[in-house]
Amino acid sequence: MKYTTILSVKVNTTNFKISSNYLKREVEIDIYTPEGILGNEKIELLLLNDGQDVAKMNFSQILEDAHHAKRNHRLIVVAIKASDDRLMEYGVAGVPDFKGRGAKANLYADFVVKELLPFVKKKIAMPVTGKVGFAGFSLGGLSAFDIAWNNPASFDVAGVFSGAFWWRKKDLNDGYTDADRIMHQQLENTSSKPDMKFWLMTGTEDEVADRNKNLIIDSIDDTIDVVKILLNKGYKRPDHIFYYEKVGGKHNIPTWESVMPAFLNWAFEV
Repeated sequence: MKYTTILSVKVNTTNFKISSNYLKREVEIDIYTPEGILGNEKIELLLLNDGQDVAKMNFSQILEDAHHAKRNHRLIVVAIKASDDRLMEYGVAGVPDFKGRGAKANLYADFVVKELLPFVKKKIAMPVTGKVGFAGFSLGGLSAFDIAWNNPASFDVAGVFSGAFWWRKKDLNDGYTDADRIMHQQLENTSSKPDMKFWLMTGTEDEVADRNKNLIIDSIDDTIDVVKILLNKGYKRPDHIFYYEKVGGKHNIPTWESVMPAFLNWAFEV
């Protein structure tokens, strides 16, 4: 009779405050680190926006379960807590929406790439030999997607849970058309095709808004349109793109928590 050793991995959480020159404030982060990393494993890294929402999930358990029986693979997760300035710092860098929101998104992108990533890699003190991902929820998902897309030298994976892809230059009452969606327009206008993977999730009960009256809620329409643009650029399903539509999924933390294991499994193969 053969006995298989089941490897359980404990995850520790440490909290840090980073003083950002770009944002002119302290940024609080939680780093979730699997115990007992030797350095010869494949080490991967995930950043998550809206870390205050991650803190409301049973995230350590999710990460422990994801590592269950994995010998040579370790994923470290950094949850970045949003500030009261969230609506200004999240969005699409350089292009505020019709209400002027997202005006500091370029500064937030600079913080992530030029201050946060070097800080985290120094704390890890071992080379990140696998993929680096960035994901988020709602507006935080839009922010993560935008930063990853525009910094392909830093990121390999973008994950979006109920993303705010409706983010637009023009109000619905001011002659809005779908061409006013900021992220879609940026994707269309980008000639390059970064070497990247995309995991996009919506819930069938994310919202009730249906601006084009096609009986499909806008969050699903807007996300599927992102998928179509990516496919037109030459990305393939399921190699580069995974679209997850959760039946009964709502725009809330329990829904995002329930699909987190599926994201980790697809994006990082843990």
